[in-house]
Amino acid sequence: MKDPSALIGSWRMEAWTRTSVETGETTDALGPYPIGYIAYHRDGRMMATVFRRDRHPPKAEGWTVPEKAQLFDDMLAYVASYTLEDDRVLHDVDGSWNPNWQGLLTRPFTLDGDRLTISGAPGIDPATGEEVIYRMEFIKVSDSPNM
Repeated sequence: MKDPSALIGSWRMEAWTRTSVETGETTDALGPYPIGYIAYHRDGRMMATVFRRDRHPPKAEGWTVPEKAQLFDDMLAYVASYTLEDDRVLHDVDGSWNPNWQGLLTRPFTLDGDRLTISGAPGIDPATGEEVIYRMEFIKVSDSPNM
């Protein structure tokens, strides 16, 4: 990577797709137009949070067990330290909504101006258990020097 500081800042998710390794079918990972951000800080820390746009509406009386399971499947969240190696960012996950994501996650990425694409990231879809390849597209919203 020519300028590692170009990754510093907050990035809003534009799209997130998953391609099934078995079938080759590509679908939206959390539905169309997910709500999410990934942020990289100068201190080597990062965080990511993504939500399905059409999650259950607010509910005063609490959630049933199946509804709670659906809410879990309709999001992603983790915090990590990160390092860069060539065209990959390595996330060393401290904590995650999905305990299977603890440890090192390798994410191939490209930067093109204010666009960040993390593509070719293998994984197991937590909702289906299927082996998939993820592609996430972000647009930069902040690169504050105070980060």
